Amino acid sequence: QVQLVESGGGLVQAGDSLRLSCVSSGRTFSSYVMGWFRQDLGKEREFVAAISRSGRSTSYLDSVKGRFTISRDNAKNTVYLQMNSLKPEDTAVYYCAADGGGTIATADRFYDYWGQGTQVTVSS
Repeated sequence: QVQLVESGGGLVQAGDSLRLSCVSSGRTFSSYVMGWFRQDLGKEREFVAAISRSGRSTSYLDSVKGRFTISRDNAKNTVYLQMNSLKPEDTAVYYCAADGGGTIATADRFYDYWGQGTQVTVSS
């Protein structure tokens, strides 16, 4: 069983930065592809970013490329999402998720474990 706990959300102004963290309680963190998803009120959950087990490969939603960076520290069982140049449309609850498969997936159905989410609100 893997438990994921996100932190780092908050209320910021457009153009500001935030760094989200997600800590895993499992002892096999390095065996999971890790992803970040987000969901705003009335909208479907959408893929934001994912990182391979080694950290060497990443994938991003087009609208966050160049602004967001996903990284991981397997020694700390933690995955990060650095968010720069935030926009009001980035407002959502952000969830981290763990995928036991071997390759990066952008569809949420491939992810086995989910955190409770952390709210990010960007004011204009």
